[in-house]
Amino acid sequence: MRLRGARGGRDGKWAGLAGIREWGAGRWARSCRSCPIPHILEHLDRARCLALYTTSPCTFAAPRLCPSPHTHGLSKPYGRLPCVFNSEDWNQQQAPWDALGMASGAPQQSSQMAEETPGFLDAILHDFPAPLSPESPLPWKVPGTTLSQEEVEGELIELVLGFLGGRNVPPLLASSLACEVVAQLLQTDLSEFRKLPGQEEENDDDEEEKQTPVTLLDAKGLALSFFNRLWEVCCQWQKQVPVPARGPQRQWLVSIHAIRNSRRKMEDRHVCLPAFSQLFGLSDAVDRAYFAVFDGHGGVDAARYAAVHVHVNAARQPELLTDPETALRKAFQRTDEMFLCKAKRERLQSGTTGVCALIAGKTLHVAWLGDSQVILVQQGQVVKLMEPHKPERQDEKERIEALGGFVCHMDCWRVNGTLAVSRAIGDIFQKPYVSGEADVSSRGLTGSEDYLLLACDGFFDVVSHQEVTDLVQSHLVRQKGCGLHVAEELVAAARERGSRDNITVMVVFLRAPQDLLEGSVQGLGDSRADGRSQDLPSDLSEPETNIPQRS
Repeated sequence: MRLRGARGGRDGKWAGLAGIREWGAGRWARSCRSCPIPHILEHLDRARCLALYTTSPCTFAAPRLCPSPHTHGLSKPYGRLPCVFNSEDWNQQQAPWDALGMASGAPQQSSQMAEETPGFLDAILHDFPAPLSPESPLPWKVPGTTLSQEEVEGELIELVLGFLGGRNVPPLLASSLACEVVAQLLQTDLSEFRKLPGQEEENDDDEEEKQTPVTLLDAKGLALSFFNRLWEVCCQWQKQVPVPARGPQRQWLVSIHAIRNSRRKMEDRHVCLPAFSQLFGLSDAVDRAYFAVFDGHGGVDAARYAAVHVHVNAARQPELLTDPETALRKAFQRTDEMFLCKAKRERLQSGTTGVCALIAGKTLHVAWLGDSQVILVQQGQVVKLMEPHKPERQDEKERIEALGGFVCHMDCWRVNGTLAVSRAIGDIFQKPYVSGEADVSSRGLTGSEDYLLLACDGFFDVVSHQEVTDLVQSHLVRQKGCGLHVAEELVAAARERGSRDNITVMVVFLRAPQDLLEGSVQGLGDSRADGRSQDLPSDLSEPETNIPQRS
């Protein structure tokens, strides 16, 4: 997302490249393909020079667990989970780490996960043999100083999934644990964590806020109590893991890559929830998975907030099971309202576009705000699912002008001369011209679909929809049907084409990449033999050939 006057930082040339990101306090995190933990280094040069198999000392943010040192050159032993450091086929056995240190790739097989589940719980209890005391350091970063009652569920889910994901706990087990622990905590009386309003809030002149005061809770106290609740559930499940937490689950292959690029800050966020139903305790037989990309501007607060709360608000909607489109639309709207309240309390000005895909059984539901996009590729052809919200769209321009705003061209089309998008979560000073109302669409899945691609405008501004299929296909040919690193190649292609914005790309394979490769080879042979191109199935839209306009 581009704001006027945005420039790259002093280290923008390197930060964000090759899996490097800022870690805070002058430190840098470098993703490593030889171990499941990103390395934390004190200097950017050391992070930049870290090779595929690290050979320099590093200090991890994760506990040091393994009783024997690994053989790839680390100065200290780290990691206790199943270790494949000596394996020659690491990339085939474990998911690669994307630029943000998050694992992507196919979940482990259900039978293997069931066998390893006690081991993951053993590892947690080995590192934390007793509940934490009030003086103990927390194993995760507390989300601010206060939380509203409505924000608690989303923030706690974010904490526990980040903690368990950092330990490579399988998605099904992590989601089931999160569901159980959050449900238990929300059933307790949270009044002990209530914080009295500060002097600044008491003197607020906003009459509306005085009429509807927000109950704020102490975030640190909640986080401590929440971890101890997690510890108790791990103790219980160590003896007997509930069947739903170790049952069969659809296997997903997801390739994710995100870089800061030449911008000063990384303002994109993404979400990958392959066990959505288990995370929210949905008891019907429908298997659901949720994927999203949020592209922030004016700061990262709105993007992070949306990445934490949109899916939670969707799960809260009673329409989710019967009318997912309405549930997603309401989820975006409610998240916008919640963030605007937070923005007033904390004087935040940021905003974010976003796009999400909810796969429920054999139906795909997408919702979006702004110019982040999702495309579906079916049998090698792009299927159009959405129209991004841009100020130059005639309907958007008319809506803005009817509200008293204006759209003008200042290096690109902008709302009131500022924002290059017409809908977004946040942007408190641009409401109501920049709307928080999402558009939605749905499509049945037949099993012939290849993959979904979700990305921000930093990608789609320079890579056309049709180019996506060519890039993915060429990657699969070179990698002999392995799609784990396809997002990384797509991001690199966007950089080569001149994108200077943050870039996030998520590819969700709906069929095995090897099948796509075999199908394309067969289709190519048939088309050459017939001397004509293949006919499109009747239910497909025409392939996209236009390059999206730069916004």
